[in-house]
Amino acid sequence: MKAVVVNKAGDPEVLEYTDVPTPEVKAGWSLIRVKGFGVNHSEIFTREGKSPSVKFPRILGIEAVGIIDKSTDKSLKVGQTVMTFMGEMGRTYDGSYAEYVLVPNKQIFPITTKLPWSDLAAIPETYYTAYGALIGLQIHTGDSLLIRAGTSGVGVSAAKLAKEMGNITVTSTTRNIEKSHRLYDIGVDNVVLDDNGNLQTTQKFDKILDLMGPKTVPNSLSMLNKFGIVSSTGQLGGVWDLDNFDPIAGIPNNCYLTSFYSGEVDVNLLKDLIKLIEDKNIDVSPTKIFKLNEVSSAHAYLQSGHSFGKVVVLP
Repeated sequence: MKAVVVNKAGDPEVLEYTDVPTPEVKAGWSLIRVKGFGVNHSEIFTREGKSPSVKFPRILGIEAVGIIDKSTDKSLKVGQTVMTFMGEMGRTYDGSYAEYVLVPNKQIFPITTKLPWSDLAAIPETYYTAYGALIGLQIHTGDSLLIRAGTSGVGVSAAKLAKEMGNITVTSTTRNIEKSHRLYDIGVDNVVLDDNGNLQTTQKFDKILDLMGPKTVPNSLSMLNKFGIVSSTGQLGGVWDLDNFDPIAGIPNNCYLTSFYSGEVDVNLLKDLIKLIEDKNIDVSPTKIFKLNEVSSAHAYLQSGHSFGKVVVLP
């Protein structure tokens, strides 16, 4: 089969499109014919050698949509449409940057949908993360929501979902103010410039989805209204820990800090997400589509600063 292999850490050029053996099915695992997958910033970090647990050579890819090709689970039928994401795919075992991917049965989620593969490929990790985080933020009608890293895949997804989850005001941040019109086009109410982590606003918010992560969490907490919530979901700021963080001094009185981890997939939450997308006719189409032999270009685009929303690959 064709696959994209990383033999050593480096720039996008280390993503090598090549022939590799098709995985053999083993007990407790199933082979999925990949119909599409999203490209994620975490995969860029891994490609750059910033995931110490990952050993090369490795086929990256933490998510995929496709059909069952072979399975050791009788409940997974050949030809069935499925999603798979997280579960150390593309990290401790080879991932979805390939025509086929071998995945543990417990990490495979059958779905029923009429969405095209390109739209479906944009959903798994990105929309599930956005939806789970918004549920944790307890979005209510009348809330003001700030999305930090608003032009990222999860940021764009969160804005689209939030507008359908209640009558709320959504403000998104961007480091490139020229992208403002694209945020307004997806329904965002206000746009704030992020100047190297300093937001050009004095406004406070009821809920904040902080996709930059630990780098900006202390600042986000200072921007909360009383009884407000910050969800630190993502690490796009490139900082992994809240060093020397004192929760008593760092979290304002009567405010809250939470997070959402997409690695613990709740099947019912996933089904609710897909139902919301279909019932509300939410536009989940990717902003850019690449082919399998163009994965290195997809990585370069995502890192360029010109990207917006979700990038997918259709083998």
